[in-house]
Amino acid sequence: MTSESTEKPAGEQINLKDAGLAAFLAWMLPGLGHFYQGRRAKAALYFVCIMGLFVFGLCLGSSNEQCINSEGKIGYGRAVYFSWKKGDRTWAYICQVCVGLPALPAVIQAYRMNHNQKVWCGGFMAPPRPNNDNDKGPNKEQPTLHDLHRVLNRRFDLGRFFATVAGLLNVLAIYDAYAGPVTIAPGVKKKEEAESESPK
Repeated sequence: MTSESTEKPAGEQINLKDAGLAAFLAWMLPGLGHFYQGRRAKAALYFVCIMGLFVFGLCLGSSNEQCINSEGKIGYGRAVYFSWKKGDRTWAYICQVCVGLPALPAVIQAYRMNHNQKVWCGGFMAPPRPNNDNDKGPNKEQPTLHDLHRVLNRRFDLGRFFATVAGLLNVLAIYDAYAGPVTIAPGVKKKEEAESESPK
């Protein structure tokens, strides 16, 4: 394990510890990599902001209303799901999964749905059934994509948007955990100050 540090303008050292491990922890849970490095304030800021956006997106994609094309209710966390079927590829999930472990239930639910196994937790983060699916299997109560759009309306798209933005923001947090804060070298700073003070 290597140890890295960057210098604050005031001369205080920030120990980045193992930068690779910090980046991995930052992917697992927003702010966890910074917490590992001892940067507690930044860890709290990233966790609250990024997870707040992600959870808000999940809430927008939730409803207790009855489905239109299915036998059950819409359920919770429908704005985040994984599907790679033709016609319903969830490109947004590529960004959403950058939030880390909080987005991984979608992969498990997709696996269960694709293997005709009943999804867990009432379908939390489960992909919708195909619109033309008349199968009365174990997931017959799960909503179709038409159900999600008709019942949730614009909240469905807004929920996906907020969850996607949360994932993209965590990419920046991961990079910050890996590379540390951007600083100006003392020599460069003094040279810039001297140039700004010199008469023109």
